[in-house]
Amino acid sequence: MNSKKRILVAPLNWGLGHATRSIPIINALIENGFEPIIASDGPPLELLKKEFPKLICLELPSYNISYPKKASRFKLKILKDSPIILKAIKKEKKEIEKIIDEYDISGIISDNRFGVKSKKIPSVFITHQLNVLSGNTSWISSKLHQRFISKFDECWVPDVEKKPNLSGKLGHIESSKFKLKYIGPISRFEKKELDNRYDLMVLLSGPEPQRTLFEDKLFVELKDFNGNILFVKGVIEKEQTCIERDNITIYNFMESQELNIAINESKLILSRSGYTTILDLTKLKKKAFFVPTPGQYEQEYLAKSLDKLGLVPFCKQKDFSMKKLAFANNYKGLAAIYHETDYKNLFSLFESK
Repeated sequence: MNSKKRILVAPLNWGLGHATRSIPIINALIENGFEPIIASDGPPLELLKKEFPKLICLELPSYNISYPKKASRFKLKILKDSPIILKAIKKEKKEIEKIIDEYDISGIISDNRFGVKSKKIPSVFITHQLNVLSGNTSWISSKLHQRFISKFDECWVPDVEKKPNLSGKLGHIESSKFKLKYIGPISRFEKKELDNRYDLMVLLSGPEPQRTLFEDKLFVELKDFNGNILFVKGVIEKEQTCIERDNITIYNFMESQELNIAINESKLILSRSGYTTILDLTKLKKKAFFVPTPGQYEQEYLAKSLDKLGLVPFCKQKDFSMKKLAFANNYKGLAAIYHETDYKNLFSLFESK
C-alpha cells in the first residue's frame, strides 16, 4: 500500500506552456509529501517525462488541436474541430475513472483538460483564462468556459487578484459561481545574476504549423543580426541536438535547469506572448519582444496590454523584421510581482477526503 497520496497532474497538449507551468506544482507536491502522477499526450508528455524520469507518466487521448496556416481561419477551424475535441473529452473522462481506480488517485490537478475530473475525489482546474477571447464571440466562449470550470471543486489562477497583475481581464471576473483561488505568478525558474552570454535568445513553442512558419521566417530575418543568438526551437525529441550556424547556436529543446541558465544569460528574449512565457520572464525580470501566435486572441491581448504598460513591445508575425527588436530598448522590461504561493494551504484540499 502506497503511504503517499497520489495526485494526478494533467496539462493540455497545446504548445508547451501548460506542461511547463505544471513543473513548479509537481515539485511542490513532492516537497509536501505527495506522489504526483503525470498524464498528458504529445510533446508536453515527452517534456515532463524528461523533467521527472522517476514519476509515473500516463498517456491521455489527444484533443488534436492544431492551427490553420491562415490566422483568419482559426475560429472556423476550432468550430469545425469541436466535435472531435468533445469526443476526446468524453474518452478522457472514461480513461480518468480507470486511472483513479488503478493508481489509487486521491486528487486531480487539470491544466485546461476538461475531461480530467471526478466526483469521487477533489478536482482542481488551472487556467489564466476565466474569460476566453474570441473576437465578437468572446461572451459565448467565456460563458461556456466558465460553465466547464464550475464542474471542478476549485479553480486556480496563476496570477495575483489585485492590480498590478499579468492576466488582466483574462484572469479576472466580477463574480464567479465556482471557488476561485489566485495562486500567484508561478514559474519553474529562478533569477540568477549571470553575465550576458547571448545578445538575443529566441524561445519558440506552440502548436503547428505556426511554430514552424515563424521559425522559417526568423532564420531569414536573423541572418544579418550583429551579435550572438541562442535559438531554442521548442521541439521535444528523444535526444537533444545542438548546431552551430555562424553566430547562431541552435537547440531543438532544453530542459528546465539548462533553460533557466540560458534565459538568465540572455540580454533580450524573442518569443510568443504565451502566458506561461510571460510568467517565466517576469520571474527572471527580462527584457523581451513578443510576436503573438496569429489568430490567438489571448496572446494578442496579452501582448497589447504589456505594450500599453510600456513593458514589452510586440508586432504581428507577418510584420516582424530584425529592425523591430531595437524598440525593446525603449521599454522597461518585465519585473517580478512578489507573491508567496502557499502550497500547503492549496494542497489541503486533497487531505480533506
